[in-house]
Parts: sequence; structure tokens; C-alpha cells
Amino acid sequence: MPLPETVTLNTGAKMPTLGLGTWKSSIAEVENAVKVALENGYRHIDTAAGYRNEEGVGKGIKASGVPRESIFLTTKLDNPDHRSVKDAFQAHLKRLDAGYIDLWLMHWPAPMKDGTADKEWDWLDTWRHMEEMYEANKDKVRAIGVSNFSVPYLERLLKTAKVVPAVNQVELHPALPQRELRKYCVDKGIVLTSYSPLGSDNSPLLKDKLILKIAEAHGCSAAQILISYQVHQPERIIANSKLVELNFEELELIDSIYPQTAFRACGPLWTGHGDLGMDHVEKK
Repeated sequence: MPLPETVTLNTGAKMPTLGLGTWKSSIAEVENAVKVALENGYRHIDTAAGYRNEEGVGKGIKASGVPRESIFLTTKLDNPDHRSVKDAFQAHLKRLDAGYIDLWLMHWPAPMKDGTADKEWDWLDTWRHMEEMYEANKDKVRAIGVSNFSVPYLERLLKTAKVVPAVNQVELHPALPQRELRKYCVDKGIVLTSYSPLGSDNSPLLKDKLILKIAEAHGCSAAQILISYQVHQPERIIANSKLVELNFEELELIDSIYPQTAFRACGPLWTGHGDLGMDHVEKK
């Protein structure tokens, strides 16, 4: 199957399907990682205020020499910043020093204050303030979206939203295919994007016999197969950027991993009913 290089957001913007995630990278580490990634063909960089490395990401973008207009930059609003969206947005811009943000996400529908849940603040108000910033600053933020949203949370959001999220970024891999959520997002025109496509650190997917068999057939790594699998769905950085065209039979084999193998690398999505666990979020 031909590999799409971009996906079209509901704003009309083209977002590169392959991006470099920067979670767990320090400011010092991330600067070189971003520079190397951009020098070797990546055009989408993903960070967050909560990663504490936006400054390094911005420096890496400048050091790469790649024109800013050729780069798609995603960052995320931190949980303690739900009450101060305007100030948080200006802080993003200052730390990144990249002129503008292509995609700004609400990292979690989980306002926090003084290190605990802020139960007096509704995240719907956060989205309203994000909408206001987007409408008033389209030269500084090109699209807004969400992250870690389950179907119940998206349903609640869409009842009042003036702007439909362009993206919902969630944990997504063969052991957590999020099929119900995927269909819902497609129906609503929201692009579902994947974090932890390898299953995170020391993932059992990297040693899965089926994945290794397909990788051997293509003469590549298990990581390349797992990342290529996500793209087929609407040194390591350099190696992972080389996507592989998978056939329908191979895609069906990878799909069969779940539910025999099922796990989460991160916490469950917000469901609107507390932490119900995987089976309540993901229908088998």
C-alpha cells in the first residue's frame, strides 16, 4: 500500500504523518535529537509544556537549518495551566521561539492546582479559552486539538465546542488499537494520532514473533514495522524515519495481535466515569 506522507486536518492544513516525539528528552538531549531528525527528513516535531524541553526543541529547529515553514510543530497545554490559558500560550511561544505553533493540544482533560486535581475548574472552560486564543491569534497558532480524550469526553466537548478539535493524540499501537475511538474520530473529522507507537520503553511488541517475522521479510527493524503500521492507518531516529510499505495480509496479521496481547504504556484515557480500565475504553 502506498504510504501517505501527510494527513489533511479539518483546518485544511497538511500534517506530516511521521513525527518525532520528545517525551522523556531533557533540554540538552532534545536539541540534538530535533536537529538530527530534521536533517534526516522528519518534518513534524511533537513536544509539550509538561515535557519541560520546549526551549531545547526550539533551539534544535534553529540549529537544523530547515526553514520554519517546512516544519510542523505540535505542543500541549500543561495540566496546571488550565486556569491561565493565555499566559500559558505566551509562555509556549517564548520557550519555543519558533514564531508560531502549528498544533496546540490540551494535554489531558485534567485541570490541576497545587499538585492535585482542580475540581472547581471545568476543562470545557479551558477549551473555550483555547478557542478564543485560536480565533484571535491564527498567525500564532494554526490549529487546536486534544490529547488523551475518550469517546465520552469527546462527546461532551462537541456538545458546546465552537471549534472541532483537529487532532486527538492518544496511546495507539497493535496491543491497544483503540478501534471504537478511531471510528468515532473518523466520523467527526478528527485526526487520531499515535503516541507510544512502539509500546514505549522495553515494549514486548519489539520482541513479538509476528512483528519480527514481518520485519525480517522487509529487511528492517521491528520499530520500523510498528511505526509504518500506524502510518498505514490514517542511529534510531534515522532508522525509524524509513517507513515500510506493508501489504493487506501483513496489516491483518498485526491487527490480530489484539486482544491476545493487550497493554497500556501510559494511564487510561479519561472516560468520564473515573478510571474504568482498558476493557471499558477498548471494546474487544
